[in-house]
Amino acid sequence: MNKLWRLLLTILCLAGAGFLIAKMLQDRDAATTSLPAQPDRIVSLAPNLTEILFALGLGEKVVAVSSDSDYPPEAANKNKVGTFWQPNTEAIIASKPDLVITENFEQQKSAAETLKRLGYKVLTLKIESVEELLAGIKDIGAATDAQNRADKLVEDIANRLNNLRSKLAGTDKVKVLWVVQAEPLRVAGRSTFLNELIELARGENAIGPTIQQYPPIGTEELLACGAETIIQSAMGVSNIPEQQQAAERFWSKWLTLPAVKNNRIYVIDPDTTLRLGPRLCQGLELVVHCLHPEVDEHQQETALGIR
Repeated sequence: MNKLWRLLLTILCLAGAGFLIAKMLQDRDAATTSLPAQPDRIVSLAPNLTEILFALGLGEKVVAVSSDSDYPPEAANKNKVGTFWQPNTEAIIASKPDLVITENFEQQKSAAETLKRLGYKVLTLKIESVEELLAGIKDIGAATDAQNRADKLVEDIANRLNNLRSKLAGTDKVKVLWVVQAEPLRVAGRSTFLNELIELARGENAIGPTIQQYPPIGTEELLACGAETIIQSAMGVSNIPEQQQAAERFWSKWLTLPAVKNNRIYVIDPDTTLRLGPRLCQGLELVVHCLHPEVDEHQQETALGIR
């Protein structure tokens, strides 16, 4: 008799525990699925994602950003949750987000997985080309109930790209060396977004196919590339004229290079050209002015502000 009672008691305990576990899982799933369709507290982990959110009119809902998110100016005043390369998960959680938007690379993917396990809603995007940028804008629009504004932004970017293509129709391609680091010399290879910018601006990368995306190059390869224009990404935007002068002094040692011989060296704003975001066309116009100054000399001088 005692054995029967013990057996019944054990069965009841197991049933009760099973009920509690099922209830906890149900509550967790309900908490996850009941997140608002229109998030009111958004965290952005990359400057280009931050720019997209503001361009979609969602700036007031952005509660925290990566430390390098500095455009538009209002973004710089938001709480910071670590750097682009090292997101601070604790700071993200402290921001009480109902949506976190991340990029698709290892450090941010790790943070995203941690946040998902804790029940936070996360949108992870891969934006490494113009096509992926336009798709990413639409994804953000869908996740924030801003589809109409996202469609309009994508349409505006596409129209500006088409206008630039028409403007450049019939121009000759220019061989371009895009320098991302001067010492030691490192350039943009062909499997990069910068190469896409070069081609959109009716240019051709002076560097052939490479294993690395941003390969180092030596003097022999530099002189053999025959670059007609050198574009150098500025280190920050506060002193571009001084960086322009320094670049001209640096390149003066290679006078046989066509770009140096013809004084076709340009140091340009890194934010509009290195960030794949809503200011894409603004950055592309800078590149066009460097490659084809004959298309619009007045716009070149206004846009660059360095000549």
